[in-house]
Amino acid sequence: MFTLVPVNFFNPAAARDALSEVMQVKDGDKVDYKEIPQYGAELIYISDGTLLPPEIFFILEELPRCPEYNKLLCSWKDGILWLAVAQGKSLLLANCYPAQDFTTAQYYIFLALKSLQLNPEVTTIHFRHSLPEDAQLSLYRYFKSVECLTAVS
Repeated sequence: MFTLVPVNFFNPAAARDALSEVMQVKDGDKVDYKEIPQYGAELIYISDGTLLPPEIFFILEELPRCPEYNKLLCSWKDGILWLAVAQGKSLLLANCYPAQDFTTAQYYIFLALKSLQLNPEVTTIHFRHSLPEDAQLSLYRYFKSVECLTAVS
């Protein structure tokens, strides 16, 4: 769905090729890109015709606003979990996962934290949108805190 390329290595003329290295890009697909200056990266993605970048762009824009050193910001909507993790100003992970139900979304969240050796018990998890109450309660069993930044859009 997307890839991040360090700004120093980004070439607009090679954006399609860079995206093709991580996913199948069809001949008719429109490849677009947006700079993520706070992480020194360029987000390359297939445009869906709405002129909006994928959800990960908005997550990466808001991630620096999370006040903790270990930053975890997610969005779960339309069967996709979008997730980004940073420590201080260093981006550690930005990815999306198919998650038709919240149990699957939690699986990917815990898998990401385990792979980065981050302890959920001392981590606040932030969501860009509100979550159903049962999903929030489920997360409270594992995380220091659960925060929702905005209402569902």
